[in-house]
Amino acid sequence: MVPDAAFLDTTLEALNARIVACALCPRLRAHSAEVARVKRRAYAEWEYWGRPVPSFGDPKARVLALGLAPGAHGSNRTGRPFTGDGSGDFLYPVLHQAGFASQAKAVSRDDGMQLRGLWISAVVRCAPPGNKPTPEEQRNCAPWLGREMGLLKNLRVAVCLGRIAFDGLLAWAQREGGPGAARLARSEFVFAHGAEYTLPGGLVAIASYHPSLQNTNTGKLTHAMFLDVFRRAQKVAGLT
Repeated sequence: MVPDAAFLDTTLEALNARIVACALCPRLRAHSAEVARVKRRAYAEWEYWGRPVPSFGDPKARVLALGLAPGAHGSNRTGRPFTGDGSGDFLYPVLHQAGFASQAKAVSRDDGMQLRGLWISAVVRCAPPGNKPTPEEQRNCAPWLGREMGLLKNLRVAVCLGRIAFDGLLAWAQREGGPGAARLARSEFVFAHGAEYTLPGGLVAIASYHPSLQNTNTGKLTHAMFLDVFRRAQKVAGLT
């Protein structure tokens, strides 16, 4: 199941339902289901989600937070982006402090979390083995992001969480960014934490290190650095 012209007038809610039903990448679907079957001992009592993870947030969002893919025992367990793992434990307190999230702790789809002015998505919707989706799997998922971007009518800024998310957004801009987008020179867009670019069509991209434990536990990404990125996104989006 992939996006097509028959669904051009769909809503974000309907699009999410179609994403959850997607079976285009057998390797990813099999891996997600197997993780859900075996489980981690700490979550033995959980009923894992084990499917493509839908996006989450405010349909009127001016800011997009774009990640890589669901974590095997995080989003693949809970069914909501950045919920239930170390990355989410770092992300949501920052979103709460910045005013995007109603609470600082994200544990499940039913914890009452609400987002204001922000939509969270990913370039790949299934948990990949080793957190490494193949280029083909990234291309398979790309149309979902394209349709989603088209439905986020108020979007002004995209915060890219990691290099793969940054590259995924640039690929979207080349495909669908409006006049001149096809001639976009990727070499002019260098990934670096805090780097900011205006894409064809006017969307502003802000790059950030991913809030993975590898980055946060080593101090490569600090709370202050991450908060600065989202404060900047608020300002550019006119939310301050």
